[in-house]
Amino acid sequence: MADLSHTLTGRAADADAADRSYVGLAKQIYDLIEAGDVGPRARLPSERTLAERFGVSRTQVREAIIALEVQGVVEVRVGSGIYVAEAPEARPVSFELPRGPGPIETLRARVVVESGIAALAATERKDSDLDRLFAALRAMRENMDDKAANEAADREFHQSIARATGNEVLRLVVTAMWDNSRADPLWKKIEEHFHTPALRAASQEDHQRIFSAIMARDAAAARTAMQAHLARVIGEFTKAWR
Repeated sequence: MADLSHTLTGRAADADAADRSYVGLAKQIYDLIEAGDVGPRARLPSERTLAERFGVSRTQVREAIIALEVQGVVEVRVGSGIYVAEAPEARPVSFELPRGPGPIETLRARVVVESGIAALAATERKDSDLDRLFAALRAMRENMDDKAANEAADREFHQSIARATGNEVLRLVVTAMWDNSRADPLWKKIEEHFHTPALRAASQEDHQRIFSAIMARDAAAARTAMQAHLARVIGEFTKAWR
């Protein structure tokens, strides 16, 4: 591990000239593996170490590792660490991945955008908006064990909040952020690790608090409830891999 840390230090010196996106970082980590700096089944340095060595955020490291896991280069063992897969060089690896924001970055943007939307919805909503929100809440609750149906109702809930503002641009923004992240293979892989029935149950409670605040026309409470909801999801999806 000491030799690898030294190698990483040398590679990090050129980081400013490198592609600083999570895709570029994934390629740099892959290059280390391909060069034999880390052998098959060996454990990579921790997220924190990789972030420090490459001068990037831990979020970028998380998304880069997920990009490599999607392609079978590494194996993530939650609570244990990140391991090189057996004979990764035998697998064709492509870095023609989306160069836009990663799923965690999108979630962080949603905290900022949707908390403001929830506050505005609380002041602008109509009774018909409450009907749509309640129907989505009920659908989520009734489909707690059906991930696809629960997710569809979740999407409808967030879209309905944006619709309740009366601003079509905000609805389109929420729809775009939601759909773009879920079309990303990295999102699907993150969900494999962290999206559990317990997470859906906790989200149901979050959504109920958001709904109650909007129904009460309490803009401050709606903002806080949405911030707490999305921050908790981010917390679940960014648990340390050591």
